[in-house]
Amino acid sequence: MAGLYARIAAPAESAVDPWRSLQFLLGTWEAHTQGGSAGAAGVGTYTFQPELRNQVLVRHSGSEKCKGPADFDCEHADLLYVYREAPQQSYKAIYFDNEGHVIHYDVSVPTPTMAILLSEPSRPGPQFRLVYELKGATMYGKFQMRAPGKTEFQSYLEWSGAKK
Repeated sequence: MAGLYARIAAPAESAVDPWRSLQFLLGTWEAHTQGGSAGAAGVGTYTFQPELRNQVLVRHSGSEKCKGPADFDCEHADLLYVYREAPQQSYKAIYFDNEGHVIHYDVSVPTPTMAILLSEPSRPGPQFRLVYELKGATMYGKFQMRAPGKTEFQSYLEWSGAKK
């Protein structure tokens, strides 16, 4: 029975690449922090790659060098899983880190070189936005927060870097 289910549930080999609109993210990237309210400066890497037979797009990240305020976790590591609950549905993402944070995102791709991950507004906590934008050969990223009752997002951490 499992074999029959696998044949029915498996996508056709001629199916369109589910990550086509996010192709610009694929690979291993350097990340040099350069701004935001975190007050940290560092260097790290992150990798976006399809996993589980192309069913999820996974970002693994970690820091190599870091200097920040006493309350900033320089040993930060996280995972981000991008997925679709069904073919042709919009992207979703879920984020986990070594500090116990979990964030659920809706993902949009407004241009061929930009992805915006936006969390649901939550009460009483902040709303989060994660932005990736490829300009030339450099990937720029921002992790931003919007406090309840505020209209503007504030950058907590910003970074940029080239593909390794």
